[in-house]
Amino acid sequence: MIVEADGGSRGNPGPAGYGAVVRDKLSGETLAERKGFIGVATNNVAEYQGLIAGLRAAVELGADSVDVRMDSKLVVEQMSGRWKVKHPSMQPLNREAQEVAGALPRVTYEWIPRERNKQADRLANEAMDGETKAAKSEAAAPEKAEGAKQPHWSGAVGEPTRIILLRHGQTRLSVDRRYSGRGDHPLTETGLEQAEKAATRLSTVDGIAGIISSPLQRAQQTAQKLADKIELEVVTHQGLIETDFGDWEGLTFAEAAAKDPEVHRRWLGDTAQKPPNGESFDEVHARVRKARTDIIARYGGKTLVLVSHVTPIKTMLRQALDVGPQFLFRMHLDLTGVSIAEFYPDGHASVKLVNDTSHLG
Repeated sequence: MIVEADGGSRGNPGPAGYGAVVRDKLSGETLAERKGFIGVATNNVAEYQGLIAGLRAAVELGADSVDVRMDSKLVVEQMSGRWKVKHPSMQPLNREAQEVAGALPRVTYEWIPRERNKQADRLANEAMDGETKAAKSEAAAPEKAEGAKQPHWSGAVGEPTRIILLRHGQTRLSVDRRYSGRGDHPLTETGLEQAEKAATRLSTVDGIAGIISSPLQRAQQTAQKLADKIELEVVTHQGLIETDFGDWEGLTFAEAAAKDPEVHRRWLGDTAQKPPNGESFDEVHARVRKARTDIIARYGGKTLVLVSHVTPIKTMLRQALDVGPQFLFRMHLDLTGVSIAEFYPDGHASVKLVNDTSHLG
């Protein structure tokens, strides 16, 4: 496939928008179009937003090879790795674009002159024109303008994807604090009660557009409690499954440490270390990042509930905070604990809540 992307700012910085087109490489047929207004931003920020939107659309379409064509020399050279990303405002955008591109087997970048990028340019201008008309309409009705969306206090712009992260309820392994990875254990009676209370609490949240769960039974049961209350189907995503603890499955911390003392010691401080026949935290990080990209490509700008396990939830919070791996070892998550992270289309993120269990009180 071919992705053509563009962005513009009327004032640089000023009101900004982006456009992106996905084409079939052989026929030239337009497969998808994306456009959006991102508030007050620079041309470069808008160009990156166009690229990210185009790449997400290509991922959503199942592309296995993408040729990106843009008239932004800066974005093309930075994404190709030939230019360093020096400006602080560009770094999170570059990281986000690289993450989305990482979900595709092959991506190339090519600079093209503006006259060959007319469709993406048109979409970017349509986004800016549409917002200008909306702003004029609001100015004519000031009583409605009070709630108009403003750029986020951190500088983030655009409509975020709000992800409510819910850990599953109790199982027989969690009672004894045993490693519970790929073993498919159901909820206990207490776990079902915890899931019911969490569902009652989350059912009061307005605008939930999707419930996405790990494929494991304990997460599915927890998710279904909420689905029954708000009449949504549970969608399964393999990327939300718990870490594979390999030979340590079902063991306590002390039992695993006694069984493989050196490996267990290294595992506690090295995210590249795997449990015997298991999965490293670095591998979990990569698949959770891909899962987040997939989910945002499908539900971008909406409120979602993701029902998962300790490591994937910690990992997504770590990605939102953009912090190092020690976060995994210092964060505690309770059964049916609720956390909230918002991911913005310009690469910013914000953590709003961590491990709230007030519904169990």
